[in-house]
Formats: sequence, C-alpha cells, structure tokens
Amino acid sequence: MKHASTVFPFHRVIWLNCLPSPRNEAKAGRTELIPSIKLRHCCLLRNQRCVVAYLYDRLLRIRALRWEYGSVLPANIRFHMCAEELQWFNQYKKSLANFMRSVGGGDGLDITQDMKPPKSLYIEVRCLKDHGEFEIDDGTVILLKKNSQHFLPRWKCEQLIRQGVLEHVLS
Repeated sequence: MKHASTVFPFHRVIWLNCLPSPRNEAKAGRTELIPSIKLRHCCLLRNQRCVVAYLYDRLLRIRALRWEYGSVLPANIRFHMCAEELQWFNQYKKSLANFMRSVGGGDGLDITQDMKPPKSLYIEVRCLKDHGEFEIDDGTVILLKKNSQHFLPRWKCEQLIRQGVLEHVLS
C-alpha cells in the first residue's frame, strides 16, 4: 500500500471516462439520463456566464473608482474588496501612472484632472475639514482650515474636492 502523501499522476482520459456524459451513458445503455446530464451542463454554463459577468462588472466599477477617488481608496471601500481586487486596482493605478508620465513631456500629463470641461479657471471652495497647508503654483501657501473659503485654481483643488476635503461653492 502506498503512503497517503503520494500524489498520483493526473490521467485526463481516465478522468473523462469517469464523468457522466451523454456518450458514456449511451454506451452503458442508460439513455434516460442523457437529458438530465445535458440540462445540468447547460445550467453550469449559464452559471459560469453569470459569474463572469458579475466579476467583469466589479472590475469596471473598481476601474471607475480610480477615476473618481484618485490613487488612494477610502477605507470603507477597500474593506469591501478582496485581495485580488486590491491587487488589480494597484496594478491598474501603476499602469495609468506610467501612461500619464509617458505623455506630455518631462512632467507628464494628469489625465484624471478636469473630468468635465471647466467654465472658469478659478473657483470658490469651502474647506470641509482641517487639511493643513496647501501650496499653489505661484508659491503661495494657503492654510485650509474647516469652514474657510478660498478662491483657487480649479485644477489644483479638483482632487481635494473628490476626496471630500473641499466643496465647490456655487454663487
């Protein structure tokens, strides 16, 4: 007798002959099982299509999260993702960053900005929570404290608006 830890080689032909299939059942003279086997097979294929469609939909939603929240997901969203989905998100994030660096010269081009065409280059924003110092391109440092209002370049504060730090004040 062989040890329980011994792994036997996989024989595909023997394995296929053990499965109930219409051919095997017809050879055995049990033709009454053929419709049941075909129905089971169709059900399995349908279930497989449904699972693949569900996973693809989740993949599209995870990809949309990168565009909505940026490169860092909130904890409550990460909590509902499995390890493989987080790994896919990180890989997508890296691929997108590599693409943005390769486009637009030395500094690259941030294609996640200005998801909607701006009506004006500067907008009025209100700070929803304490964020600390924020530097704009001309070197001006602005202190973002809760309930303070500022007139800032749209492209500089759009990411903070998506993160929930700032809110666009509509006049």
